[in-house]
Amino acid sequence: MTDETQLKRDLWKRMASSPFLMIGLTETGQHSEPLTAQLDEDQVDTIWFFIGKDNRLAKGGKAMAQFVSKGHDYFACLSGTARIHNDFAMIEKLWSRQVEAWFPGGKDDPNLALLRFDIDSAELWEADMSISGKVKMLFGAKINPSEEGSHAKVGTTAG
Repeated sequence: MTDETQLKRDLWKRMASSPFLMIGLTETGQHSEPLTAQLDEDQVDTIWFFIGKDNRLAKGGKAMAQFVSKGHDYFACLSGTARIHNDFAMIEKLWSRQVEAWFPGGKDDPNLALLRFDIDSAELWEADMSISGKVKMLFGAKINPSEEGSHAKVGTTAG
């Protein structure tokens, strides 16, 4: 079984490769929505999102985000707190052409808001099934826990 530290490293590597998450506020009962994560390697327990000030997430609060890797073999459920954090230095650091496509007024767009999502806890799964587990699954046999991959509940996503 993969250790917890490796699962955490894999999370950030995989999110950098495919930075799309579903995120929603837990207290409102509204559905989550897909957003593009902006990752800052200096703050591994924080994920940033550029949103419109009129976005339903802008009011902030307790939130959950879900991530599925490109290969559908790594999953994460992240719990934490979301809030607007319009620090211009951070906006400058995370800004890209892709973000600019959504905000034609640039970094001074009146509808621009930077959403900060601080992760309090996470559950991480890596579906790195063993060869024997894959063969058993193919034929409908019972898969043993040692053959099914890795899972960890963590309080920090720092590797």
